[in-house]
Amino acid sequence: MSHLSDKPIVPSKYIENMHHPKAGAIVLFSGESRNHNEGKAVKYLEYEAHESLANKIIDEIIESAKKKWELHDVFCMHRTGKVDICESAVVIITLSSHRDEAYAANRYIIDRLKHEAPIWKKEYFEDGSIEWSKGCEHEHKESVDA
Repeated sequence: MSHLSDKPIVPSKYIENMHHPKAGAIVLFSGESRNHNEGKAVKYLEYEAHESLANKIIDEIIESAKKKWELHDVFCMHRTGKVDICESAVVIITLSSHRDEAYAANRYIIDRLKHEAPIWKKEYFEDGSIEWSKGCEHEHKESVDA
């Protein structure tokens, strides 16, 4: 399965198919494109990825999460190409019997994805300037309550 899409990601479309009889918790994270960054007005974003490597790394992150927490299902999709303001750039859905596991696994997946997957963001600003993202602002903490 590919974890990358050049088409808009509609979170509700994916969560409606993410149910499991053992799951008491479904956590959905949607990373949305916002209209500002570092005091500048953002017009839109553009993502590029090394597709085969990104898919491989995301698969590995998901498998690692499944080993740490009892997850009944996981979904992860990241956009490529142009992403307009208020569109989802990444969606992660985790299902588990209990909410603590679903929340922890979801956070673990997005934090590792942002640091490890070869996906790059370019920001297009209203003033006409363009900048590649500087990357994550915080360190991934491997010691998420496992």
